[in-house]
Amino acid sequence: MKNIINILIVLSLVLPAKAVKRITCIGASITYGATLPNPATQSYPAQLQKLLGKGYEVSNFGVSSATLLRKGDLSYCGTEAYQKALNSNPDIVFIDLGGNDAKAINRVHLDEYEKDYHDLIRSFAQLPSHPRIVLLLPIPSFQKDTNQIYDKVIVNSIIPKMRNVAYDEHLELIDMHSLFVNHEDWMPDKIHPNLEGTTVTAKRLYDVIVQQRDTAFNVFGKMNQQIKESNFYGYPCAEFTFDGRDSKVVKPKWAAKGHPWVWRARFWGHEPQTDIALLERGFHIVYCDVAELLGNTEAIGYWDDFYKMLTATGLGKKAVLEGMSRGGIYMYNWAAANPNKVSATYADNALLDLKYWPDSAILKKDFNLNKAADIGPLKASPIDKVEQIVKGRFPMLHLSADDDEAVDPSKNTLLFEQKVKALGGSITVIHKPGFKHHPHSLPNPTPIVDFILKATGYDIQLPN
Repeated sequence: MKNIINILIVLSLVLPAKAVKRITCIGASITYGATLPNPATQSYPAQLQKLLGKGYEVSNFGVSSATLLRKGDLSYCGTEAYQKALNSNPDIVFIDLGGNDAKAINRVHLDEYEKDYHDLIRSFAQLPSHPRIVLLLPIPSFQKDTNQIYDKVIVNSIIPKMRNVAYDEHLELIDMHSLFVNHEDWMPDKIHPNLEGTTVTAKRLYDVIVQQRDTAFNVFGKMNQQIKESNFYGYPCAEFTFDGRDSKVVKPKWAAKGHPWVWRARFWGHEPQTDIALLERGFHIVYCDVAELLGNTEAIGYWDDFYKMLTATGLGKKAVLEGMSRGGIYMYNWAAANPNKVSATYADNALLDLKYWPDSAILKKDFNLNKAADIGPLKASPIDKVEQIVKGRFPMLHLSADDDEAVDPSKNTLLFEQKVKALGGSITVIHKPGFKHHPHSLPNPTPIVDFILKATGYDIQLPN
């Protein structure tokens, strides 16, 4: 026993200690923890430290009222905290600046915002530690004084500029704005989060740090397509023609293990907040335009070919299908033909019965009908294919506006729900009381995102 103890002592002296990962949080008053009873324990960097534990060292370099702009009334780059942040030689840097730049006194310099952000990023990128740098979009301001931190400036000017910077620098971007947009109750003074808000922020950053990543996977290089790259909200988007159809693939800044993906069925880029949130988490977003084929056999054939091309690149064998309005027809008809290639569905005010499609000329052409009324007996709609769909055993999420004037929920989502449940399928319906067909989605997509992450096995549990 004594010999074993001696060996362990020797090994402890010889073997290097496990390196502590250094995390640097820079920002303004929200990072510092202003208005909290105890910023030292309740700010989001302090809570992040508690979540991560001993293997990490989280440092808070927040400065109240600081701006990103060099010509701002309190430029972060002119503070002592900035120099200390650089000297911390971090492994990961979270940058949470931009809210104070929306004040009237500062916004006159916003034409310099992108340049100043590039300079700030590069000052950290050139450090010997070559840190992973993550940009946080500013949370909303609920202030009414347009001379102060004004949310319209954040949304219409600062956030688009940040997305451009993230695209140019190939950096991750976390949409904190959407996480707070429906939670004025978390911000007693309209601009600073309370303990509940900082807890949500710490949890989101914890997920960013601990999620397994595949940084080597590059779907663009594996598609064997002639692509034109564009900027999709800060993410690289490959635009190309596939089988004569306009197609797109957006890649995340890094791929989640297993290379999950979301297949947008229709209306590319409309209410994109769920797609953006999943890109943050390593999902790819794809699109192949089969309008207006309404999920007929020709459309399914195009999608079958598109699926084969995508999975040959290394994307996962099962897709998350996303359909808004008549996109529900497209995605569920493909799912009925390919139930084992679907991991989950998200349908939003979805048309699920072609009997209610208003354009009879297109309907007759797509399904080779003499008259539009013949579509019913043809049983070409998802509402008629529930038995095939539930064979996939994948969970389904539906958003349903209770006052939808364009797609009657009782004849589509609610009837579909009844049929799915009767056959033992898994379906969840989120109702939107008082809403009409538009707007789709939710301003804060968290319920949708959480459903998809859980359905696909990418949800992250907090430590005990």
